[in-house]
Amino acid sequence: MSESDSQHGIAVVLPDGSELDVDAGATVEECAYEIGPGLGSDTVAGKLDGDLVSKEEPVYDGANLEIVTDQSDEYVEVMRHSAAHALAQAVERRFGEDVKLAIGPPTDDGFYYDFDDLDVDEDDLPGLEAEIEEIVDADYEIEREEVSIAEAEDRLADEPYKLELLEELDAEDETVTFYRQGEWEDLCAGPHVDSTGEIGAVTLLEIAGAYWRGDEENPMQTRIYGTAFESESDLEAYLERREEAEERDHRKIGREMDLFSIQEVTGPGLPLYHPPGKRILRELSGFVEELNEDAGYEYVETPHLFKTDLWKQSGHYDNYRDDMFVFELGDDEFGLKPMNCPGHASIFEDHSWSYRDLPVRYAENGKVYRKEQRGELSGLSRVWAFTIDDGHLFVRPDQIETEVEGIMDAIDEVLSTFDLEYEVALATRPETSVGSDEIWERAESQLEAVLEKRAMDYDLEAGDGAFYGPKIDFAFEDAIGRSWDGPTVQLDFNMPERFDLSYVGEDNEEHRPVMIHRALYGSYERFFMMLIEHYEGNFPLWLAPEQVRVLPISDDNLGYAHRVANEFEDFRVEVDHSDATLGRKIRAAHDDRVPYQLIVGDDEEADGTVSVRDRFEEQEEDVEIEDFREHLVAERAEKRTEPDFLQS
Repeated sequence: MSESDSQHGIAVVLPDGSELDVDAGATVEECAYEIGPGLGSDTVAGKLDGDLVSKEEPVYDGANLEIVTDQSDEYVEVMRHSAAHALAQAVERRFGEDVKLAIGPPTDDGFYYDFDDLDVDEDDLPGLEAEIEEIVDADYEIEREEVSIAEAEDRLADEPYKLELLEELDAEDETVTFYRQGEWEDLCAGPHVDSTGEIGAVTLLEIAGAYWRGDEENPMQTRIYGTAFESESDLEAYLERREEAEERDHRKIGREMDLFSIQEVTGPGLPLYHPPGKRILRELSGFVEELNEDAGYEYVETPHLFKTDLWKQSGHYDNYRDDMFVFELGDDEFGLKPMNCPGHASIFEDHSWSYRDLPVRYAENGKVYRKEQRGELSGLSRVWAFTIDDGHLFVRPDQIETEVEGIMDAIDEVLSTFDLEYEVALATRPETSVGSDEIWERAESQLEAVLEKRAMDYDLEAGDGAFYGPKIDFAFEDAIGRSWDGPTVQLDFNMPERFDLSYVGEDNEEHRPVMIHRALYGSYERFFMMLIEHYEGNFPLWLAPEQVRVLPISDDNLGYAHRVANEFEDFRVEVDHSDATLGRKIRAAHDDRVPYQLIVGDDEEADGTVSVRDRFEEQEEDVEIEDFREHLVAERAEKRTEPDFLQS
């Protein structure tokens, strides 16, 4: 670089930490060519400080730059974005240009596009897929064009939703970008692949309704979901996983096992738990309550309803007002609680504390309420009313590491009990935060020290902490490889400040405690949903709503069947009184996902034994009742994940 150029040069930071000097105004693609001509020609897009951008995007001084090629993890996201454009082009070809375009982003599993004035149903999807295939085969160049706001408004005169997006642009923006493929173009920031021929294998999945911008006050639009992969084999593997996921759908299994219902008469997002479902929830809550009591937590209870003065003090009113159920009673405004933590802070505030009293640990299975959009409600995965196995600790700064270690032990015990493999991430201070540099640095180093001490592999999510403190997040995989957000440990410097919480230190001065938020499950609803799908309803013995079913071969054996059942009165046991054949009784117990069946006939009654059959359809005859009972006691106490009496 010449002396003249260096006066106008900037530097970007590459993934290996080295710096690359380039001219001011250089694009992502030009930076790639500076690194090497091969990388330059392979560039599809870039990431600037973690944000995915087009390869034509100018870089800026000090930016963290990553080059995205077709070998990058982000490539499929870029390709799916282009597939969404191909879908919109296909829709306009098939249904005419009177269709109004909304938005069409990529998602974790595929893409979608929202349309207005579109009359389409599932029978139209094969035709649209064929049209997309023609667009892909045509291999149209995907051209990026930068135009003025005024020109964009002219081009979009018949697209009210695109015009609305234009109006929301930053006042400093002077230009916007369009992407054109063949005869079709769309207002879009990108990035996209170079041509439609690079889109890969595409399929359309379903049609749904969606409110514009997710607001129920806005028009309902038609959303078409699809997915795209680089190869047909990858697409086929995804569709197989999707089919298996549909078989495991907790709403389907919930109906089959009579676990829960969400009825129109009660309101959306408000689940009703039937006796079998409540039995499972009681076992789940009993498990964490034992862990909490062993760890020194004291149980508290807070009401479902508070005056909004509390939410204003905590800051939730400003941040969560639109997601809260708020109403007036007399001269006061009340809100259903969206979180339990302000109530716990209020309990702590009601006492005087010494440094010797800390840590103070509160726990509550607290019902909370959040006003999700109706279109986003789905079974137990997203509801209006849910219960958090909440824990809040009030600690001295020097106690953070020890307390977090204890929480990590409990989380590990929970996830290990369910044989869930998990990954951990440390999320650090975001740009907007509360608390001093010193306390943030100390808190982050303490969380990091816990992870290092435990020799845990973890991802560093720089800047992804909460505004009130850093956190450790857990994500686990279910039986078919899907990832779920799980337990979390969060440090909070904000709530103690807002509630003016304090304790008297060894120096007889007042000090501010640090608040730790933690949940071992998260919400019961979401964890229960995941367990239903993870186990496909075949719950471990300790969770199963019905643990043992006694099957008399004939009515003559009913009396003995009841005597056998009485031997297992501290288990959840039923006797099949139906007049069905034994084969049908066995099939019914299997369909009801009962871990063990005890078959009793004349021979068993004469010998005082049972025949044991498990859900794997293995059977052993002439089993002593006491031997089987001892096994059940051990299997339940050890929380084994599968019935194993006949597997040893």
